[in-house]
Amino acid sequence: MKNGVKYSRKSFLRIIFFGSLMLPFLQYCSTKAKSLLLKITGTNHILGHRLWAKDFPAVSEEIYIRYLIVGGGISGLSACRFFHQNGQDEYMLLEMENHLGGNSSNGQNEYSKFPLGAHYLPLPNKENTEIIQFLKECGIYQSDDDQGEPVLDEYQMTFPQQERLFYKNIWQNDLVPQSGLSQAVKNEINRFFSMMDNYRTKKDAEGKYWFAIPLEDSSKEPDPMKLETIYFRDYLENEGFKSEELLWLLDYSCRDDYGLGIDYVSAWAGIHYFAGRKNNWSKGYKEQVFTWPEGNARLAEHLSRYTKGKHLIGHLVYDIKINEGSVEVLSFDSTQQKTKKIVAEKVLMATPQFVNSRILNKKQNPSFHYVPWLLTTIILKNEFGGDNELAWDNVIYGSEGLGYIYDQHQSVEQIMGGKVITYYRSFSTADCRKARKKLYSMKDAELKNLVLEDLKKAHPEIEKFVIEMQFHKIGHAMIAPVPGQIFGTHTREARKPLEGKVFFAHSDLSGISIFEESFYQGLRAAQEML
Repeated sequence: MKNGVKYSRKSFLRIIFFGSLMLPFLQYCSTKAKSLLLKITGTNHILGHRLWAKDFPAVSEEIYIRYLIVGGGISGLSACRFFHQNGQDEYMLLEMENHLGGNSSNGQNEYSKFPLGAHYLPLPNKENTEIIQFLKECGIYQSDDDQGEPVLDEYQMTFPQQERLFYKNIWQNDLVPQSGLSQAVKNEINRFFSMMDNYRTKKDAEGKYWFAIPLEDSSKEPDPMKLETIYFRDYLENEGFKSEELLWLLDYSCRDDYGLGIDYVSAWAGIHYFAGRKNNWSKGYKEQVFTWPEGNARLAEHLSRYTKGKHLIGHLVYDIKINEGSVEVLSFDSTQQKTKKIVAEKVLMATPQFVNSRILNKKQNPSFHYVPWLLTTIILKNEFGGDNELAWDNVIYGSEGLGYIYDQHQSVEQIMGGKVITYYRSFSTADCRKARKKLYSMKDAELKNLVLEDLKKAHPEIEKFVIEMQFHKIGHAMIAPVPGQIFGTHTREARKPLEGKVFFAHSDLSGISIFEESFYQGLRAAQEML
């Protein structure tokens, strides 16, 4: 039945597409006349950098609240959900940016919404009941059928064609290189995935998965912990994996989820990418993921319902003082240009460690490495791609970037005038700080050249189709799971509450920046507070 639904929907989309060819091209003609426009956006690092100077005005307003959450990303929003669902309505959330969502945010142009960060959510493991319950609240998980299989809203999942790879000068389905491989390379690829299948189901003597989501549920026995102490590249060499095609695929996969490639992430993190997701919730849905034109901003919007009337945006927290019976928090309101003092019983810092170190006047722990990212949303003339249907995810073999997603992939409307894609690029390097400074120094012309030269490998004439390019810089996009990061002492110490009054929740306390970990950290910390 599911196959029938997918086929019918695809047929419907084809009808819409071919029907659109019969319409007048007035909108296209007006678009064609536009000149190339370049724009640069990013997180509000200018305001954030005022944490260094702390040159703020004196307090002019005081607010009293029981629970204060600092940070409006997924962890902070998840904590608000937990408070609300457990009858604790006396809470407030502060966010520095002018919107909620953190790295699950979005933009919008005249043709489509588009992500400004995370853009999909894989199907959860059946053991992750909190995420499954959340998907039910969102209407994404609708019910169970007569066989106990989840019924999901397929319009919130990837349509065919989901992904493709530009390899040996041709587009192929799937991201695993296929054309012209020697038997030795095929055998090596098959052996790797066979090993990952084994890791996916592997459990310790207590019945814990070696690799679980959330990561905290993973086995802590010595054998899996050894994998946290070595680089993924070294693990692969020790196991005899050396083919260019396989190593490229694994490097791409790590850069896509972690920002850093196989030379920098731990073997534990590299294996977790393939073994952490069990594919055990549904038999019918295996390869598809949940996605939306705006990316995970859709999920952030669902979580934001729990902050209605309970949050303030444009507020930079810059100082915290723990008293005997309360916590005093100083926050700068960037809109009204004034400082507010919030007095709370307990405070939840749903902010990354490099921010916490400034607010709490502590030395930043050098063991936390944050990878910079560049996202580029490009509006293209409608004929871009020609007769080749764009996939949702389009990856170029050997590319420095991570390819691009087609933001209108799920649209059933007649697309005229412009196609919208978002190009992703992390900076995989041993020196993230240097890469971050370089990214912030780059101007629009340099960014344009960086992106288009990469895309020209698959689309040599792309430049003549470009109408607009919007560059989005994220200096501290995600924590890097380098060896020792996930289960290291510094990570455990960073989780500990201060005097039972200040608590911490952020994906960097998991060591991997995925939606499920951010969601879990907010939930965990809120439970500790109560």
